[in-house]
Amino acid sequence: MAMASFARRKAYLLSRNLSNSSPEVFRYSHSLTAFSRGFASSGSDENDVVVIGGGPGGYVAAIKAAQLGLKTTCIEKRGALGGTCLNVGCIPSKALLHSSHMYHEAKHAFANHGVKFSSVEIDLPAMMGQKDKAVSNLTRGIEGLFKKNKVTYVKGYGKLISPSEVSVDTVDGDNTIVKGKNIIIATGSDVKSLPGITIDEKRIVSSTGALALSEIPKKLVVIGAGYIGLEMGSVWLRLGSEVAVVEFAPDIVPSMDGEIRKQFQRSLEKQGMKFMLKTKVVGVDTSGDGVKLTLEPAAGGDMTTLEADVVLVSAGRSPYTAGLGLEKLGVETDKIGRILVNERFESNVPGVFAIGDVIPGPMLAHKAEEDGVACVEFIAGKTGHVDYDKVPGVVYTSPEVASVGKTEEQVKTLGVEYRVGKFPFMANSRAKAIDTAEGLVKIIAEKETDKILGVHIMASNAGELIHEAAIALQYDAASEDIARVCHAHPTMSEALKEAAMATYDKPIHI
Repeated sequence: MAMASFARRKAYLLSRNLSNSSPEVFRYSHSLTAFSRGFASSGSDENDVVVIGGGPGGYVAAIKAAQLGLKTTCIEKRGALGGTCLNVGCIPSKALLHSSHMYHEAKHAFANHGVKFSSVEIDLPAMMGQKDKAVSNLTRGIEGLFKKNKVTYVKGYGKLISPSEVSVDTVDGDNTIVKGKNIIIATGSDVKSLPGITIDEKRIVSSTGALALSEIPKKLVVIGAGYIGLEMGSVWLRLGSEVAVVEFAPDIVPSMDGEIRKQFQRSLEKQGMKFMLKTKVVGVDTSGDGVKLTLEPAAGGDMTTLEADVVLVSAGRSPYTAGLGLEKLGVETDKIGRILVNERFESNVPGVFAIGDVIPGPMLAHKAEEDGVACVEFIAGKTGHVDYDKVPGVVYTSPEVASVGKTEEQVKTLGVEYRVGKFPFMANSRAKAIDTAEGLVKIIAEKETDKILGVHIMASNAGELIHEAAIALQYDAASEDIARVCHAHPTMSEALKEAAMATYDKPIHI
């Protein structure tokens, strides 16, 4: 960020009555004297920046570093860039979510629009092929970006042997040492295992296996009612599986706003998804053709059994920090293995930085990308900033659920007086016209100042609509600010405008 932009932003923050002790102001002001270990001279074998991990955080950090004039190398063990997100996570899951949604619409909704078929069939290999093609094209695209920005790409497993050296066991079977003045750990996360459950990626699968099933299971059990479990459960539900979700907690997606969560669960149940909440898995039997689960109430009680053809274990993710040589260097981690960093993303070992899923904060690809940009900006002596309270989250089911900022429950806990404005898509003309009128927009604003504290959307395209709200929160906008912006008609975005009107005054169309 240019100094002029920084000055304008700081003036804006101060005008919004934010004190210098605010984390946001602290990060901006602190970055003016950001630590840098210096740049490598041209022709030197030593890099300015070495990134371990080529996922969303790692490859973005590497490209940004190169754009800032730093000699940069990125090390990726998979042999394909994009990390979990691109190869076996965000991208392939969205491909299958879209394909399965198209099939479901063709089978159940097209006739309402006058489009009729004598029959609709699933070609699962073709569906998987489309997904794989998307992944392959995007992976090659990142390699092209590396070449364009002159980022050196090393395929292999990297391990720190000093604060400025990484030993790499390459995919070709060789070993090489990569030197760097600043090393960024961006190794992401891995599937969290559950005691007594062995994932074989055939009958008991992680999200990786759920993306590559060779046939549609008649019965699918999902362990864990978070983002990933509900998305993958939705894919196979639309394609014809009976889906039951087992969750230890009393609610699905515990981080979601309570009111939105209830409507979301009702929508999924209406589609045929079954939920077994406050329930734990205490036994797994794979001796037969299928899988037999033994269940027990979370609070204790009588055991029951549940049979499935495939079980998806989706109980969260763990930071991937083992085997990186952190202990030898004395890099501090917390009890679950996350690397502890300061406001510049630097660990307690000078010159060793960390971003993304390996540090505290939301385990989201876009958060990792922002971490990567901010981290290398600090290394280059520039400004870096990420506000974790304003990172949007999306569940890509149908309908989608997206949110940014605080839930109503969180605002209550803070003791802040607030107002709530809501607007249903049933009253939105575009949503009615295209027959996707399920859901609502909910805005939470501080009562005294009208400052927006949180926005929650359940709609067919909530993941796109949420970004207007994200910008509003980033600049501490009031609900009236959104309400007085002219929105094109007819659009689903008008529901956000109407919800804003309902927050500070009254909506027009309900």
